[in-house]
Amino acid sequence: MPQEFYSKLEKLLKKDSRFIDQEGDLLKSNVIDAAYKADEKLVELLFSQREFKSKFFSKIKDVMVFNINNFVGYIQDKNFLADSYTKYRNKIGLNIDGKFLNERKEVALVWPFKDCVLEGGMAKEDEKRKEIFFNEILAQDEIDKLFAPKVLTNWKRYTQKGEEKVKELKRNKDGILRENLIIKGNNLLAIHSLKQQFQNKVKLIYIDPPYNTGGDANIFTYNNSFNRSTWLTFIKNRLEIANDLLRKDGFIAITIDHNELFYLGELADEVFGRENRIGIVSIVVKPEGRQFSKFFSASNEFMLVYAKDINLASLEDVIIDEKNKEKFDRNDERGNYKLRQYINYNNPEISGREINPEGWYPFYVSKNFKIITLKKRDGFIEIWPIDNNIEKSWQTNRKTAQERIQDGDIICEKNKKGKPEIFFKARESQRYLTHWFDSKYNTTHYGTRLLEKITGENGFSYPKSLYSVLDTLKIMSTNDDIILDFFAGSGTTGHAVLELNKEDGGDRKFILVEQLNEHIKICKKRIQKVIKNQENFIYCELMKYNEQFVEKIRKAKNTKELLKIWEEMKEKSFLNYNVDIKKFDETINEFKKLPINKQKHVLFEILNKNQLYVNLSEIEDKEFNVSKEDKELNENFYDNKG
Repeated sequence: MPQEFYSKLEKLLKKDSRFIDQEGDLLKSNVIDAAYKADEKLVELLFSQREFKSKFFSKIKDVMVFNINNFVGYIQDKNFLADSYTKYRNKIGLNIDGKFLNERKEVALVWPFKDCVLEGGMAKEDEKRKEIFFNEILAQDEIDKLFAPKVLTNWKRYTQKGEEKVKELKRNKDGILRENLIIKGNNLLAIHSLKQQFQNKVKLIYIDPPYNTGGDANIFTYNNSFNRSTWLTFIKNRLEIANDLLRKDGFIAITIDHNELFYLGELADEVFGRENRIGIVSIVVKPEGRQFSKFFSASNEFMLVYAKDINLASLEDVIIDEKNKEKFDRNDERGNYKLRQYINYNNPEISGREINPEGWYPFYVSKNFKIITLKKRDGFIEIWPIDNNIEKSWQTNRKTAQERIQDGDIICEKNKKGKPEIFFKARESQRYLTHWFDSKYNTTHYGTRLLEKITGENGFSYPKSLYSVLDTLKIMSTNDDIILDFFAGSGTTGHAVLELNKEDGGDRKFILVEQLNEHIKICKKRIQKVIKNQENFIYCELMKYNEQFVEKIRKAKNTKELLKIWEEMKEKSFLNYNVDIKKFDETINEFKKLPINKQKHVLFEILNKNQLYVNLSEIEDKEFNVSKEDKELNENFYDNKG
């Protein structure tokens, strides 16, 4: 068949957007799948041109029939897209029995990647990295190696004054690591490295993952354009290990917008248990709404909150509504409170001597109001639950009233009429609503602009409002809890932990995980700007191996640079077992003819993704050249005596 025919066929098929990828290349597997389904649009497309109509359709009793097997044969023919990137990959061994996985028909899944692990590096959107999958069922040993603890390197302690060497890692009396940590590296691999030290020890996980909205290629952000199945896999892998890290009384809070809300909810229900879903909070983050919306202009996002075990978890009694906080205008040694009348005014239908005899009894109060008792005493004022000569009841029975007297929560004061009245100290607390609409949650004012004010830098896309994170921490953490955020971004969670500690005297510790260099730069700068006095944090990185080649490939500007990287890869990197190095070098001229983005993809796929970072088990391997200082700090960090 002349190459001209194949070129015309490729051009025709590319008219259907379903059959092309983000770079405009034809997705043969999608075409083949549509053919087997006798897809109406595909049939119409082929039928529209006489040349393809005569080739792929047969006339049977005046009816034109689509010859599916004939068409698929042409698509799978080795000469179709003969000069393509696909053909080159086949030549150097990146295939299975001569076919790519998406062309093999042995397995069909409704959710193609449900049983996989997505390594999912955080590349910039404009680089359109093809995410890397590892199938758990087919290669469990490979998964085990991928998830093994990694060597940590480039240790630094940051204080208000600057950088210091890390000489030791602090632990509490129970052996639990007590350091604020910022870890650079792939977050899936990093949080698996945390498992040995922090399994069942994290009180709250707060994450703001990629929203899968398609993103804006002109802004710097996470890869925000996953296909749904890949996005679900990406999130599922991380939620599963997150669940292992949570304490039995812990929580996870996940922010998301409407695009993936329902899918994330189903997925989180599966991982954490639907019975442990304690709330879906709507947070107004942009009151004026998003620009350029065709229909509804989104002004809010959502926060899904799950308990590790709803029977063991409890929210803190704190105030997050500043207006409500003002009502608690008194304080004692136990904190802020407001006075509430002890007479039952709220439920008159169960108030009165006859209706509610358990609530009908007198208090006895000394003349200076300092002593209150339920026992009759000479010279004490007797106070019954009577208002305007109408008999009512107290809010509780005698037993509860006696307990509150002993706790110091029952007091007597003169009311507005100058008469002694019994009051209850209502401690500072509030009901937490599922809609947060305070101006402090505005991401423009208290996210973007606040970050610019602290760091002096702009251009960071959509940082969270400090106060939406701060209020979440207030509700779900206390004292010396550990807080984890493995989509750290600009470091809002770390900032919120430090602010809350200053506010309530706590000693919470944060663990932030981030991969992007630009994010890490902002994150470290921000946290260092807001730490005070003796506060500090430790920074370290997953020790790169093949990942350093991934970064070099990304940054390469031309074929000459890529060929230089290839020479270095042959000598120093771990390549996939099925790569034929000799064949690659023999076909180097064909490699040079590929577009640079295709050249990069070839080199990406050659690298063994199980060696992106150095495994802890290989720390003594001289090939990785781990320093003595790093060995000692890793031994200290991974010490499992805690």
